[in-house]
Amino acid sequence: MVPVAKRKSSDLPSCAGGRGRAGAGAGAGVGRAGRCRTSTVALSRNQLPLLSPKQPSLLLLASTLWLSTRFSVVSAAATPQEDLANLDPGELVTIPLDKQYVPVTRDGVTVAHKTAYFGKVMLGAPAQNFSVVFDTGSGHVFLPSSACTSSTCQSHRRYERSLSDTAQDINYDGEVIDIDDEHDEVSIVYGTGEILGQFVEETVCLPGYGGSEACSKVRVILASEMSEEPFRAFEFDGVIGLGLEPLALQSGFSFLSMLANSPSLTQARFGYFLSNVDTVPSEISFGGHDSRRVETPLSWEPVHSPDMGYWQVKIRSISVAGKELEVCADGGCTAIADTGTSLLGVPREAMRHMHVQLARKVPGDPERVDCRHFDGPQIVVELSSGLQLKLGPEDYSRAASMKVTQNSTGRSQVFCRASLMPVEAGTPLGPKAWIFGEPVLRKYYTVYDWALHKIGFGLAVQPNDEDTTSTASVDPAGSGSSSSSGSGIVEPSDQSQQSLMRRHASSSVLATPEAPPAPAIVHI
Repeated sequence: MVPVAKRKSSDLPSCAGGRGRAGAGAGAGVGRAGRCRTSTVALSRNQLPLLSPKQPSLLLLASTLWLSTRFSVVSAAATPQEDLANLDPGELVTIPLDKQYVPVTRDGVTVAHKTAYFGKVMLGAPAQNFSVVFDTGSGHVFLPSSACTSSTCQSHRRYERSLSDTAQDINYDGEVIDIDDEHDEVSIVYGTGEILGQFVEETVCLPGYGGSEACSKVRVILASEMSEEPFRAFEFDGVIGLGLEPLALQSGFSFLSMLANSPSLTQARFGYFLSNVDTVPSEISFGGHDSRRVETPLSWEPVHSPDMGYWQVKIRSISVAGKELEVCADGGCTAIADTGTSLLGVPREAMRHMHVQLARKVPGDPERVDCRHFDGPQIVVELSSGLQLKLGPEDYSRAASMKVTQNSTGRSQVFCRASLMPVEAGTPLGPKAWIFGEPVLRKYYTVYDWALHKIGFGLAVQPNDEDTTSTASVDPAGSGSSSSSGSGIVEPSDQSQQSLMRRHASSSVLATPEAPPAPAIVHI
């Protein structure tokens, strides 16, 4: 989708030494106009936020606006931690991630779930605690400010500038200013939401298992305004962008660039693990990766066009059921590994073909079927190095089936479908960009090397039956499995608007067991 607004460096005011920097193909600009009264810096966003440079992507935020706001949160702190607390603090800083379910409902029935993962960070001294999404598709750190008094901000923990001894008020270029001076501001506009904030340089600390910790000074955006949608519906307070430096306004905003100066980390790498059960938490590890989470040796892929700032890899080919897709036959496809996306993103031009290829007829006329457990074709993505990433129906399917009834004959057929997200052709990354969201990142443990600009892929070691028997997790989709790969997008008219939050702070059991999700009914 086309960005909703653009400002180039030539558009910026010059009366206060205006300064701009064009974004990666999108013309996003930043400028300083504090002495011109107009102290707002506009950054463009489109309806697929991942694909607009210079801002937090959070694709999950953009897409979940269509969802019911009835959700559940599974606390990582309440789940078995195995022996991870014994990690050597000098080697890894591993942060457990809470998991939030946002159901997709149709006619009062939950047909799928989207998910968000977030962990704890600390800012300032004395420390203030927050929960954040660690988002590889964005380049900035932002949190709500105590100056924001809206109901949306008040539903989150807010950063108190006056309580921190380590904070420095700054303009976007790092110039230290007095707290009473007029501040530069940044407006980050989403297709479905917006924040407005000022800048502060602050100490951000990552608290890990066993007392491990890594801290760094970084420029933080403090939101003085946050739109109700989508932020109010989510439990996390803010975002830590883990994109490469070019995705940020300047190097001082890049969390990874600043974290490289931390003496606590021995490697400029982090590893990302998504658990397929709620009794064992997902994790992000800084300073390397947790080898116990990887079943196969890591295969490394160079980051394609690192000057764009995305964790992007080159695709050689993609096939479904052994048949190669024409869209990637010319070698023009790329993919972004995005921890802020819960779906597999497909170029718009390939969406219809992919849906047809991945649809399966279900024999008979079953009242309920969990499509993640129903046979289907395999997707094989071959990367530039020859590494093949393989996804099965358990990874890409919607949990709920769809029943199509022909009005003229009364005959019906049940289908299983894929859960895919369209990536628009007008993005800065071109018409053939794919997104490796949760389906890929759950099956494959990923390691991100921000010094050498490469990504490692290895099959993830998922918990076995012994890890889950003591506190068995129940899939909110009702299948009895705790995999969340059946999440997907349905149209706004299909959504229930009920609002209910259930927080599970002492147990990872989400609900009593239910039958598999009921099929969607379509009449033709």
